[in-house]
This record gives sequence, structure tokens and C-alpha cells, in this order.
Amino acid sequence: MATVQSDIFKPSKFGGKYTVTMIPGDGIGREVSESVREIFKADNVPIEWEQVDVSGMETGDKHAEELFKESIASLKRNKLGLKGILHTPVSRSGHSSFNVALRQELDIYASIVLIKNIPGYDTRHKNVDLCIIRENTEGEYSGLEHQSVDGVVESLKIITRAKSERIAKFAFSFALANNRKKVTCIHKANIMKLADGQGPGKPHCSASKREHASKALGPR
Repeated sequence: MATVQSDIFKPSKFGGKYTVTMIPGDGIGREVSESVREIFKADNVPIEWEQVDVSGMETGDKHAEELFKESIASLKRNKLGLKGILHTPVSRSGHSSFNVALRQELDIYASIVLIKNIPGYDTRHKNVDLCIIRENTEGEYSGLEHQSVDGVVESLKIITRAKSERIAKFAFSFALANNRKKVTCIHKANIMKLADGQGPGKPHCSASKREHASKALGPR
């Protein structure tokens, strides 16, 4: 699969091997990370793992915060990383999710999810071949909320034109690079007139060689 060009530096490579940051994560993340390590070893993939055992379970712990900073430094240095899921305690108000903090610190603004049928597996829906690209650093992921009075919580959804245009441009670039025929923008502009209604992607739609559409999420 082709990739979208990026302005990041090339990954670190020494002695014929790429140095890749490994963040096993919590829960099943550790199991999956170990499986990947075994598969890569069996296939002689030229990778040297740099493991950082940061965990979202140990919130408020000074050692955990230091490990988080170490993981950021490792990812910036190596430019490549494999991360398992990091736990976010829902019960602790004011705690910033390590997953969200990683995205914001490194400006990992595009989440790419590929959905495709696997040959040999019977599924309800046939011939599925979708790619979902989501903005990772703002909107509900701004993580800004407070309790104004007892029993009332205000949560801020921050949307900027610059980042809306950036994710739209990324989506169309991805479609062109991977021979995708159509890009659909999913939004809530029917309800959120300003936040979702400022037209993310419109500057790129007219210049794009791909078919495009706009869909409101949920009932009108």
C-alpha cells in the first residue's frame, strides 16, 4: 500500500537495522506487542527494539511521568514506534490520557483505520474495503472540561479551520496515493453549525481528482 509523503525525518538505522520504539502498553497490548516481536524475529525483520514500559495504570506516579517523557523522546528520536493500548482511568477527573497526550505532543493528527474483508472468513457484510481517517488532536480530543456548578459539566470541543483543512488534505492525498475512488466527509454540521459547519475539506474538494461527498452523522 502506498503511503502519504511526510515531512518527518527518515527513521533511525544503524548496522543495517532500524531502531523502533516499543511501548507494550497495558492489558492485551502487552500480549499483542510480544506476538509482533516474535513474528518479526521469526521473519528476520531488520529491527532493533527500544522498549519503554510506560503504563497508564500508574497515574500520578512520578516514575510513570518520567517514563512517559522517555517514550516521547524515544519516538522523536527513532521516528517509528509500536504502541499497545495505554489504560486511561475514567474515575479520575483531570487525568490526561497518555494516548491523547502522545498524539498531541507528537502531533499525530491523523488516525487511519483500514476495514477490509479477509478471504476465507464468512462475515455479514461482503466486499468491505473502507478506510476511516479521523482528526486526532482536536474536537472532542481537546480534553478540556470542567464542572461549572454541582451536577453540571461543560466540555469544550475545539475546532480550527487550519487543522480541519489539514486533515481533509491528508484524506485526499491518501486517497490519491492508494487509488481510492471516493472521499466522504462525516460531520454534525446539521446541529453544530459553527464547529462542524465551517466547511472542513471544501478548499481541497474542488481541486481534488477524487469523487467527494458530505454526510451528516445520525438523524436530522
